[in-house]
Amino acid sequence: MTADPLQLDLLTSRYNYYAVVLLLGIGLYTLIESPNLVKKVIGMNIFQTGIFLFFITLAFRSGGNPPVVTEGGGPYASPLPHVLILTAIVVGVSLTAVALALIVRIYSEYGTLDEETLEGLYYD
Repeated sequence: MTADPLQLDLLTSRYNYYAVVLLLGIGLYTLIESPNLVKKVIGMNIFQTGIFLFFITLAFRSGGNPPVVTEGGGPYASPLPHVLILTAIVVGVSLTAVALALIVRIYSEYGTLDEETLEGLYYD
């Protein structure tokens, strides 16, 4: 059984989308399954990285040039998605810092980072 060259080309040329799906899956799984709050923050960061990679992948234009006005026309790469991703990275780092500060406060108050234990303390 041989692979069709078109299918093989499709698989090798879209590897970045596989990386996006893998990062989103790992991040979502970590967010859902981990009872540790620090691991949940790590999962959130992995998920965000998958989203960033997805938008950067969508913004790529083969043969695209910076949008500088010159004689003649041609394909150009829009800088807007890259600027939005840079802004999202700054927001993500800020969110991570606040989440980790809250986690430090929770640990100093309750002595645990286990979500189920904290829920039990809250409802008691």
